[in-house]
Amino acid sequence: MRDGRHVPGTLAEFVEEAARRYGDRPALRFRSPGGGWTEVGYDGLRETVRSVGRGLIALGVRPDDRVAILAETRPEWTYAHFAVLAAGAVVVPVYPTAGEDELAWVLGDSAATVVICEDTTQAARIEALRAKLPGLRHVVRIAGDGGEGTVGGWAPGGGLASGPAAGLAAGTGPGRASGAESGSAFEFGPGAESGLASGAGSESGAQSGPALVSGPASVSVSESAPVSGPAPVSGPAPVSGPAPVSGSESGAQAGPALVFGSAPVPEADGGGGGVRPRGGIPPLLGALPRAPLAELLARSAQRTGDDLCAIVYTSGTTGLPKGCRLTHGNFAAVQDATADLIEGGPGDTTYLYLPLAHLLAQLIQLTSLGQGGTLCYFGGRIENVVAELAEVRPTHLPSVPRLFEKVHATVASLAESRGAGGRDRFEAAVRTGVEVAELCARGEEPTGPLRAAWQAADESLFSLVRAAFGGRLRWALTGGAPIAPQTMDFLRACGIRVFEGYGMTESAGVISLNHPGAVRYGTVGRPVPGCEVRIAADGEVLARGPGVFPGYHANPAATAEALDPDGWLRTGDLGSLDADGFLRITGRKKDLIITSGGKNLTPSLVEAAIQQSRWISRAVMIGDARPYPVALITLDAEEITAWARSEGLDPGRGYAGHPVVRARCQEAVDAANAQVARPARVRAFTILDEDFTVGGGELTPTLKLRRSAIANRYAAEIDALYER
Repeated sequence: MRDGRHVPGTLAEFVEEAARRYGDRPALRFRSPGGGWTEVGYDGLRETVRSVGRGLIALGVRPDDRVAILAETRPEWTYAHFAVLAAGAVVVPVYPTAGEDELAWVLGDSAATVVICEDTTQAARIEALRAKLPGLRHVVRIAGDGGEGTVGGWAPGGGLASGPAAGLAAGTGPGRASGAESGSAFEFGPGAESGLASGAGSESGAQSGPALVSGPASVSVSESAPVSGPAPVSGPAPVSGPAPVSGSESGAQAGPALVFGSAPVPEADGGGGGVRPRGGIPPLLGALPRAPLAELLARSAQRTGDDLCAIVYTSGTTGLPKGCRLTHGNFAAVQDATADLIEGGPGDTTYLYLPLAHLLAQLIQLTSLGQGGTLCYFGGRIENVVAELAEVRPTHLPSVPRLFEKVHATVASLAESRGAGGRDRFEAAVRTGVEVAELCARGEEPTGPLRAAWQAADESLFSLVRAAFGGRLRWALTGGAPIAPQTMDFLRACGIRVFEGYGMTESAGVISLNHPGAVRYGTVGRPVPGCEVRIAADGEVLARGPGVFPGYHANPAATAEALDPDGWLRTGDLGSLDADGFLRITGRKKDLIITSGGKNLTPSLVEAAIQQSRWISRAVMIGDARPYPVALITLDAEEITAWARSEGLDPGRGYAGHPVVRARCQEAVDAANAQVARPARVRAFTILDEDFTVGGGELTPTLKLRRSAIANRYAAEIDALYER
């Protein structure tokens, strides 16, 4: 906010500056216990952050202490994030889906002194690891056991709340379960025989209800997108967690577990050294003394751009994750570089379902609040996301490709279900929409038969897809993985602008970005202002600029591998720059397959093409030191279940070996092979009985493939493919 909209010099003062600029404008929106939506103004956000920050200081948090946040995406994550920074400490985001070994590693390697947990389930996990975490002093719980406090604990207007509808509270909230991995399905509204129907939430101004509906078909991200949120639970009532975790129950000596709560707040003389539990019962954070406001503000003002802001751990596809040290200056540089590339301001709404443990979601949070927009959190249930989009009617939607690709696949399958020629009519409509989009991009208008064809397609299809996203969406971002070109064409045809970007944790999240002023589909955009990009002799993308991190935490050897002496970041990605400076990513250097015949193959291109099939969840190409490539395929559970029911079969059985399923997967492989050169074509494949999961070790918490783990686990199946 230095130049009108850019962030202040450090994120420690971010909320203070935002509140000064935007006052009582709505900053946050989230699900209320009764099912509606609650809004918090910028001034209320500031008061809550101040209150939490003062409590952390009274707890004994010192400047540069590491404070970990282990929670799903919810407003309390935002409160805790900015409160930690305001107190002069360093944020360590942790994925709730992280396994015990990874959790212990991240907390121990970062030397976290305080962990802010979602609920008693996560607090119990930390207590079980206490012996491995000698530096951990306190565990703070956001949520209690359903009976203590509320979904928030701080009232929307700022101060502490004592009623059942408060803002930062104990209680897991409606539909929010504890400690479960994300799952289930995105569904286009209630079942409807028509498959596609217009409804509320359209561009006419309706406020609720999805516009696309389907019968058995559904849109699911399952575990194929970095989605924050627990498994669905039934009923509107808050879900209770297990018994409270107390310091005495675990036998640990390092301090009590605490709860963000709603008791009266006395003043304190300064930063205390923590509190002692009474009778083994964890005290509420709301009951703790608060350090003076002046101390919090002084700490915030003392932070500089060179100070450490966060330690964000990478996915760890080939081993334990590495902690990326990001400074306040890194974050400020990225916000300055992108502020003029992302249209937004007061009155705009950004819908956030991505995990705030991921850097992309944190950057979206900063962009929305830095521009005076409203950040709307998903309600905690993944299967409700599409319905919530129609209800919330966002103007901005950051996502991973999986959501957009599944919407595309579902609409295509509905078109196929319309009988002979349904798929052909659908594809013809998309071609018409793309042609019109390209005309409009040049400032021209369609005329004659083209205009008539477009109007017919818009009325019967495109407008319904726009309505499914709320009818107001004018900026969507996709990142984290390549998006299928066919999906981008589909969205362009529907009038939905999706911009692809590129970055990594080591670059503070952003290297290049397509934006309204400069977009080239099939690329990840031009480098953002201040960032240099060049291509090494071996095709690796190199980046340099003020957003590039200073190095890995406590790992100088890894830092030397990532950064050359001139400050160039070795991204590990392969790519090219076109004549106009647009960057195209072609694969991951370490994923490159070299066959026994010496052919270099990029697996991601073929895998993405195979995964265009609505029947397929994941495809993994194998072929390193082998004569030719083969593939492991997993099935899309929702599609297979719907198909089994339509055939009168037991949906609970496995159908990997069914001839119909095999034929559908063969069609997908054949279609992918037609797009690549002969050496890259998949010669054989096997269909696995189960999908890859984080818990099974095949996926990282950001849902990237752990290729070596997959190859080791399915070594017998791979060998069998080469013996045929």
